[in-house]
Amino acid sequence: MKKVYACGIITIICIVATVLLRGPMVNAELDYTEVKATVVSSDTRTTTIRTETTRSTMNSYEVYVRYNGDVYKLKNAHDSYSYREGATVTAYLSGGKLYANVEGVRTSTPVAYAYFTALIGSFIMLLVTLCLWANAAQAKRRANK
Repeated sequence: MKKVYACGIITIICIVATVLLRGPMVNAELDYTEVKATVVSSDTRTTTIRTETTRSTMNSYEVYVRYNGDVYKLKNAHDSYSYREGATVTAYLSGGKLYANVEGVRTSTPVAYAYFTALIGSFIMLLVTLCLWANAAQAKRRANK
């Protein structure tokens, strides 16, 4: 039962951390420069994941742009058809990387990494706690028979 309590406390800490980090992530001071870049190439890569009963596909977008003579892979691009070769697009320069939108800049900040780590940790710890709690309840029920 001690494991259940310990995991429960860790779960609560992760949930509280997630709630507390959400505000600073959304309101973080972003350091970026809006720039105009020229699309060098854009491509959609489709990955097929197959199991015995299902098949699903996942698309990833590889967009390369030129800015100040250097070629960058555009981070956080949500499609490739908006980026035709030779077109001039707005990009956001932050930390030596170019992003397709401001949300890409926001989710690459340290506080965003901490938020997503706490969020994932909350889900994992909730599942672990529930499993341990169910096992402890079954063990108690068996012991009372």
